[in-house]
This record gives sequence, C-alpha cells and structure tokens, in this order.
Amino acid sequence: MKVLHLVGRVIVAVYLLFNGLNHFIRLDMLTGYAASKGVPVPTLAVIISGLLLLLAGLSIGFGYKPKIGILALALFFIPVTLMMHNFWAVSDPAAKSLEFVNFSKNFGLLGFSLMLLAIPEPWPFGLGKGS
Repeated sequence: MKVLHLVGRVIVAVYLLFNGLNHFIRLDMLTGYAASKGVPVPTLAVIISGLLLLLAGLSIGFGYKPKIGILALALFFIPVTLMMHNFWAVSDPAAKSLEFVNFSKNFGLLGFSLMLLAIPEPWPFGLGKGS
C-alpha cells in the first residue's frame, strides 16, 4: 500500500505541477480569461493561483509538509471554482455545460484534497517529519 500511495502522489503531483506551470506558460491567455470572468487584478490572480498549484504539487509529491500543500489546494480550488466556473451565470448552453464540468471537477478535487488530511504523517516515502 505504501508504494501505491507514492504512485498516486506522483500522479497527482505531475497533474498539479503541469497545471501550475501552465499558468506561467500561458499567462497572457489565462489573464485574459480571468479578466473576462471579472477577476480583480487578473494577472496577479493567475500568478498566485499558479504558485499555489506548484506549491501543492511539490508538497504532495515529495510528501513534505503535506498539510501546507493541501491548504494551497483549498486556497486555489475555492475561489477558482466559484469565480471561474460559475456555470449558473452562463446563458449559452454549450458554455454552461463546459463550466459545469469544470466546476464539478474542481469541486471533486477539493474533496479529494481534504481527504488527504486523514493520511497520518509522516507520509510513506515522504521527506521530513510532516507539518
């Protein structure tokens, strides 16, 4: 089970790190999208959200202070899910459907993230003594 925990952490870490890096690689595009959703100071919001994903990916991937990584995920998922994927405010049926899918995905990932709090520390094959 410890090896499966590590494999799962690596998969999640790669997902988070890829998406965090994407915030910087596609900064202009994501800033425009955030601005279109009414996010205040959209460039800063995209940068901060990218940093939260990178922090979470590193923390969870290495099993180092995972509670900090989980907090970073919550700080990412709650505002992003509510502001960027507000399907209830979208009138176009296709766009509404896409926003609902992303809202649901983020909501599920937030729940998954909170479940990580139940894993005793230190995590198997993790660095450090936990948080």
